Amino acid sequence: MVGKVTVTEPVDEVVDLVSALIRFDTSNTGELDTTRGEADCARWVAEQLSEVGYDAEYLESGAPGRGNVFARLPGADRSRGALLIHGHLDVVPAEPADWSVHPFSGAVEDGYVWGRGAIDMKDMCGMMIAVARHFKCAGIVPPRDLVFAFVADEEAGGKYGARWLVDNRPDLFDGVTEAIGEVGGFSLTVPRKDGGERRLYLIETAEKGMLWMRLKARGRAGHGSMIHDDNAVTAIAEAVGRLGRHQFPLVVHPAVDEFLTAVAEETGYTFDLDGPDLDGAIAKLGPIARIVGATLRDTANPTMLTAGYKANVIPATAEAVIDCRVVPGRQAAFEREVDEIIGPDITREWITELPSYETEFDGDLVEAMNGALLATDPEARTVPYMLSAGTDAKHFARLGIRCFGFIPLRLPPELDFAALFHGVDERVPAEALQFGTRVLEHFLRNC
Repeated sequence: MVGKVTVTEPVDEVVDLVSALIRFDTSNTGELDTTRGEADCARWVAEQLSEVGYDAEYLESGAPGRGNVFARLPGADRSRGALLIHGHLDVVPAEPADWSVHPFSGAVEDGYVWGRGAIDMKDMCGMMIAVARHFKCAGIVPPRDLVFAFVADEEAGGKYGARWLVDNRPDLFDGVTEAIGEVGGFSLTVPRKDGGERRLYLIETAEKGMLWMRLKARGRAGHGSMIHDDNAVTAIAEAVGRLGRHQFPLVVHPAVDEFLTAVAEETGYTFDLDGPDLDGAIAKLGPIARIVGATLRDTANPTMLTAGYKANVIPATAEAVIDCRVVPGRQAAFEREVDEIIGPDITREWITELPSYETEFDGDLVEAMNGALLATDPEARTVPYMLSAGTDAKHFARLGIRCFGFIPLRLPPELDFAALFHGVDERVPAEALQFGTRVLEHFLRNC
């Protein structure tokens, strides 16, 4: 008890906390004039921490309403590097008509907490609040300083969140040497070659570079009824078609190799990297195959086309946007390959250029993750993997912080977890939240 505030065990309040977080509509469209902002949600988070004694700092970047919250819990050994535990409060938009429940209801039904952000990533934010409040109220002193960060704008690259904080408030990260955040720590159930099942918990140790590219074609404007051999729309469409159908070369990063090796040891599956049916072998992994398959090579997916202003006018310019995700160490080769594909008459520029990230699957922090999972699930095995998307780790790494994806969740084997990210009917099992809270508490007591 702190003053008149009584805090229950973290597992008892985490479901309510996640539900409450989801009820804040923090949709991030990527544009300031249509983004609701994270201010109300961030201030609520600050209140949850302040009422139990934290000196929670609320910060906004240059854009009004883009709220961030930081709180530090001193550890027993102040000479050790601090650990950053971070989560983002913004979510991608959701269309209510497409959902079984309202995406911002935070409904708790059928054993799940439903709503946008349930797994990306208000689940972790709720676990962070629950454990932070418990530590403060119970007088628990962790072995090292813990820095809890709830940030804005991750879904649009972190311009008003992690990137702004690293550039403008590096003092908030004083002494931080390691960090945990999304996307990792979730279970993947695989069949054992000797019968039964094994739960692998995937720890993110690498992520692809996030490069959003604009292509532009120029031609002669003119009347749509005449013959034109210099049509910008035709040029951009042909370039986009070539790029969108192109398969980049196979590149097996060490994190991917370690993951596939661990799966093969447990299941007996054969992943012949030089064989004709590697995609078929990866597909045996189930829904997670979409993520794993995307880490085997660079990708360049067309997402937007812009051209013209009237049906009978050939425009002078046409543009396309391509979402590129690049394996660590591959950017220079990727750019050369793209230039060959689109040809000399198409210009390109980066709209967003966030580098890849990678670290090793070793050290005391990895041992603490493994220990926390085994203490809660004796059948656990931790394995590294690469995320095909990007996270705020890209920004924190610029400060020399070693980052891991670790949001512990024990998931039902039949749940298509990968499809829930940015998907319709996003939800998280209530039991998985309680499991993750137990693991997170154990981990932070022993990190």
